[in-house]
Amino acid sequence: MKDTLSRYTLRISPGLLDKLGYIAEFEGRTKNKELEQLIKKRIEEFESKHGEIQ
Repeated sequence: MKDTLSRYTLRISPGLLDKLGYIAEFEGRTKNKELEQLIKKRIEEFESKHGEIQ
């Protein structure tokens, strides 16, 4: 099966990554899935204020 997901390298301080890991574990997610949820939430907030991004 071909992987159709895009990849992106994120540069982040170790302290922020540790905190993200803590939150992700608390929520029962991986760090990657936690970031995905945060991005989706931010996009929803932006679109509700400025309209849907095409």
